[in-house]
Amino acid sequence: MRSFLQATLPADAHQAVLVARAWVAGSGAVLVQLRPDGVYDLSGLAPTCSGLLELPGVAAAVRGHAGRKLADLAPVLANTAFDARDPALPWLMAPCDLQAIKAAGVTFVSSMLERVIEEQARGDPSKAQAVRAAVVAVIGDDLAAVRPGSAEAAQLKEVLLAQGMWSQYLEVGIGPDAEIFTKSQPMSAVGTGSEVGIHPKSEWNNPEPEIVLAVNSRGETVGATLGNDVNLRDFEGRSALLLGKAKDNNASCAIGPAIRLFDDHFSIDDVRRCDLVMKVLGPEGFAMDGLSPLSMISRDPLDLVSQATGANHQYPDGFMLFLGTMFAPTQDRHGPGQGFTHVVGDRVTVSTPRLGTLVNCINTSDRIVPWTYGTSALMRDLARRGLL
Repeated sequence: MRSFLQATLPADAHQAVLVARAWVAGSGAVLVQLRPDGVYDLSGLAPTCSGLLELPGVAAAVRGHAGRKLADLAPVLANTAFDARDPALPWLMAPCDLQAIKAAGVTFVSSMLERVIEEQARGDPSKAQAVRAAVVAVIGDDLAAVRPGSAEAAQLKEVLLAQGMWSQYLEVGIGPDAEIFTKSQPMSAVGTGSEVGIHPKSEWNNPEPEIVLAVNSRGETVGATLGNDVNLRDFEGRSALLLGKAKDNNASCAIGPAIRLFDDHFSIDDVRRCDLVMKVLGPEGFAMDGLSPLSMISRDPLDLVSQATGANHQYPDGFMLFLGTMFAPTQDRHGPGQGFTHVVGDRVTVSTPRLGTLVNCINTSDRIVPWTYGTSALMRDLARRGLL
């Protein structure tokens, strides 16, 4: 795992403003800035990531802060690997803390079609291939020209209803209202180098490589990072009402390695141009690659932010927003027509040059160290350090 963490920082890390959190023995979770030459304490600016993102001109504030150097970067990255972690030394956590963790679903055409297939197959992977062929025969495999909420989308809906092929996933995919759901609880996300969890009863699941926006309480998008919205296709396919169980389990949300703040070198336009590359390497030698260009998204990232917050919904501690993925793997792993599913020991890498690399290993959620460091534990540590 250590070698996979060497490309953690963005390719242009020398000009990136990177905010992260590090576990420091005796202090707990510490807000830090990652630089090529080291890990620097940001506690003098704000005690929490949530609070930091409230600062006006936050990128300039972080860049100008002369925080104490906690450690060189290389040993911290090496110690971030879950299978080589020394609890006495610093290691990277998920960069967010008190923010709500939200996700936008069905924002890409290809993943929308796969959600329809999940629904039609009722969560049974052996039926997916036949259902896929039947669905594509009716609605085709290219809806990229259909703008969500448009008159053309409404007309397409009427056609699909007449064909008996309308789906709740098509509703949020091309209808006026985006799907915005709670992916995970504040403080529950794991960072790069950690294990991520799938429910032990799931037999059909997959990674979802995504860009995650950092949004403050004023609804201002101030940065971006990477995420893996681990998904249980069988649970959600059985019933959309199982979405909570399909999405929110111990360690089922990975975010990191750091939030790159928007500044003169990196903006929302750079996010729109990002191509996410994902690799899965299995313990038996299985390999799978995937690409998710954000330019193919059917709803603009800032439109998704505006649908998540506003007069009807506020986030006083800000929120992290997964933007969705077009990656819905169909590569057979265990036999013809079975498609892809994870096995314990899979190594999942999500990367893009401007945001760096997020690396995690798959395990079942009941075998991963339980989540115990919540908001009350953080508040106790901050009070003990004199930061509250």
